[in-house]
Amino acid sequence: MPEYYRAFYLLDQLHADALFQFLPPNYYESSGFSLVIALHGGGGSAEQFESTSRLSDKANSAKFIVVYPEGVQSNGLIKAGTWNAGSCCDYAAEQNINNVKFIKALIDRLVSAFKVNAKKVYATGHSNGGMMAYRLACEIPDKIAAIATNGCTMVTASCNPNKPVPILHMHSELDKNVPYQGGPGDGIGTRGLVFNFIVAVMDGWSLRNNCTNKAQVVVNDTNYKLTTWTNCSGNVTLKYYLTKDGGHAWPGGLPGSVMGDNPSKVINANNLIWDFFQQYQLP
Repeated sequence: MPEYYRAFYLLDQLHADALFQFLPPNYYESSGFSLVIALHGGGGSAEQFESTSRLSDKANSAKFIVVYPEGVQSNGLIKAGTWNAGSCCDYAAEQNINNVKFIKALIDRLVSAFKVNAKKVYATGHSNGGMMAYRLACEIPDKIAAIATNGCTMVTASCNPNKPVPILHMHSELDKNVPYQGGPGDGIGTRGLVFNFIVAVMDGWSLRNNCTNKAQVVVNDTNYKLTTWTNCSGNVTLKYYLTKDGGHAWPGGLPGSVMGDNPSKVINANNLIWDFFQQYQLP
């Protein structure tokens, strides 16, 4: 068997074209695998995010399944792929594409077709993909055990999950596309958009999750600041890493494009995500 097996699928008319799927090397000898849905940023693609995030290497070594869905391509010249996360982003939001329906159907399809533990399905994403992960946490928390996001904020208008949701958020102080302190974005696809303050987003989730220990700074050094919200319903936790280095890029990965920001080197998103996800499963 190769180091990992890659399959390429076309899925129904659910407003997403394709996905890359990586099965761990022990897939045929084991069962009950965790599934991570990895959502690319606006203007990116499944193949690009797989390459620059290096998440497949982590999936291969830690032995979980990772899939990279493709966002909706615009009808413009560059055919930019986006997700309808609420007020962002671009074509998918403008056309009110039902990406939640797509991801929900995708999860059902993968759980039935592969040896996935339906209680261990997670979502992660960068930028617009992270925004989409927040929307999934709001609308289909019965399908998603936890989410991990990077370089994004929450942009959905309403959020009333029927259960607590564990959340890990990663951001750089130097991110201008989606500034961590909120306000207008200053990047391709984000100019003209005004974003929410990340701490306010996490405070909102602490209320939804009924957390009593709120916004506790547990690390604040020259590398990063880690804030947690704990003692929440369902024994869930919220974690927020704010790095002093990097930019609008996947920590520990590669720049998203030749013109992209350098990723943070003080944290590794893939290690943090997997350590976080392993703590949670659906009831």
